[in-house]
Amino acid sequence: MPNHSESPKAASSSISLNQANLSRLSPDLNPPTYDRKALKPRIVHVGVGGFHRSHEAFYTDELLRQNPSCDWGICGVGLREADTRIAEVLKRQDHLYTLIVRHPDGKVESQVIGSIMGFLQGWTDPEAVINQMADPVTEIVSLTITEGGYNVDTATGEFNWNNPDAVHDLEHPQTPKLVFGFLTAALQQRRAKNLPAFTIQSCDNIQHNGNLTRKMLLAFAERQDPELANWIDAQVAFPNAMVDRITPVTTAADSDHLLERYGVVDEWPVTCEPFCQWVIEDQFSSGRPAWEAAGTQFVPDVTPYEKMKLRLLNAGHSVLGLLGSLRGFGTIDEAVNDSLFAEYLRGFMDIEATPTLDRVEGIDLSGYKSTLIERFGNPNIKDRLSRICLESSAKLPVFLIPTLRDNLDSGGSIKFATLVLVAWCYYSDHQTDLEGNGLEIIDGLKEPLHRAAAGTRQEPLSFLDVKPVFGDLACNDRFTAQYITMVEALYETNDIASLMKTVIADAGL
Repeated sequence: MPNHSESPKAASSSISLNQANLSRLSPDLNPPTYDRKALKPRIVHVGVGGFHRSHEAFYTDELLRQNPSCDWGICGVGLREADTRIAEVLKRQDHLYTLIVRHPDGKVESQVIGSIMGFLQGWTDPEAVINQMADPVTEIVSLTITEGGYNVDTATGEFNWNNPDAVHDLEHPQTPKLVFGFLTAALQQRRAKNLPAFTIQSCDNIQHNGNLTRKMLLAFAERQDPELANWIDAQVAFPNAMVDRITPVTTAADSDHLLERYGVVDEWPVTCEPFCQWVIEDQFSSGRPAWEAAGTQFVPDVTPYEKMKLRLLNAGHSVLGLLGSLRGFGTIDEAVNDSLFAEYLRGFMDIEATPTLDRVEGIDLSGYKSTLIERFGNPNIKDRLSRICLESSAKLPVFLIPTLRDNLDSGGSIKFATLVLVAWCYYSDHQTDLEGNGLEIIDGLKEPLHRAAAGTRQEPLSFLDVKPVFGDLACNDRFTAQYITMVEALYETNDIASLMKTVIADAGL
């Protein structure tokens, strides 16, 4: 949340962002011209963070601008007490906010987004959330709840029944805490009233996100009401989707920019890059917005697109994040604008990731990879490496390790990916960069990773003992031989750059 002090002069001449003041805003802020009062909450969205506001809400806003008769509005939902602040800010601003798009050449475009029309707080009024989801006007419930929100037992891949919130939701179905409790309660109402099911649309950066949502919801519903679970299985659509737009955490500088340039007080704007992509399987329970008019791509099968994105963009982020953190970089653009890191990243993408991809209709992979490096290097998107490395224990088993495993199976190159895991070991062990400066590490497995990494000096493979992350990688002789060579070299030399240069040279680049 931005935190800044306004000068008395700025405060006296500024305009608060709200519906009544839209006509007073500069045309350069491109405020919505459609009738927001005519919108209906056809979409209920759980998890109104920065990414939702730069992505789904943006696409919906674009659609509304193109088709003024369209009435697809968004009702936001927060399920955690931590969402109190965004709920309060959006309420004060009539759910308006500014999207600040920062281009690599320094150009900045701002647009006031009006597609969000309300916000409900599940932790204080769960009944209101359930009733809104159950209302016939709701046709889609969409989610950005991060990997942790899906309540997956990382050891088994199944629903985590050890979570106290899951137990609570079974015992108190009308006052749930997990999203699956809310969805089940709402779908129970719709079934009882003979209403059609809504679509559940995951917008999280998870492979086969729709399939995962379906699996977790059916597991919960089966335990609560087997007949309802059968109805959900038959009636509810869970389209898989690939989402993409780099959206850093909002800072005080973003609010300050709007105040200084436009005289507008926006308590929580969103900043993002110009690139935006959304690929969705066209499988919906009932109606859907014509998002294709705003640039969304609807396809029969999203698998090759999401695999491309996860193994190139997301894995590329982790490559730069972990290696760059050790080198002392603070942001993703600092890392990729170093020629060694750019060469290493392109080598990883070309030599190790690309051979594992399927054919992607309509995508020039070489151009896509070049665009990625350009996007990462955008000096006006200060995406912190600490954010990139956030919850690496959940990300790397999805983004990086599958590529490594595929190359182990095929006999392909593994050196680029292996060095990233070695860097992660050092990162988790020392919790500093190579100069001894402390690193901000936020990870649900931070302590187990630290304990395992700390044993590396006595047992080089100690870090791989974290089975929920690495599985049986320690049993692969080819991988462990490469890993031991690299981890011993890094611990002896404290020189990640030399190891990167060696990998690049060995690849013939």
